[in-house]
Amino acid sequence: MPRPTAAQLAYGSATVIVSTIAMLLLSQTSTGLGVAVISAAALALGLLVALTVPVPRRRGRHAARTAAGAPTGSAASAASAAEAARDARVPDPRTASAEHPVHH
Repeated sequence: MPRPTAAQLAYGSATVIVSTIAMLLLSQTSTGLGVAVISAAALALGLLVALTVPVPRRRGRHAARTAAGAPTGSAASAASAAEAARDARVPDPRTASAEHPVHH
């Protein structure tokens, strides 16, 4: 399992804190069971937010594409066609002597 990014930790933690305070103030509960239920709900909400924060993609030719980050439908076919065209580029037709001239 990949490590969470700083943004995921920050958004998740902020969500837990803010939602716990908001739900406690709105519900005006004073029982231990009510506080436990609200805390569990806030923790679940914070986890959901942390997992849905978009993770930055690795740049480069050989970056791994995740299933969650892969486009779907016609966007997937357009992206795969563009990627195939980029990978299948043919270098300029040069001869070895043009690339490395030999001086006599």
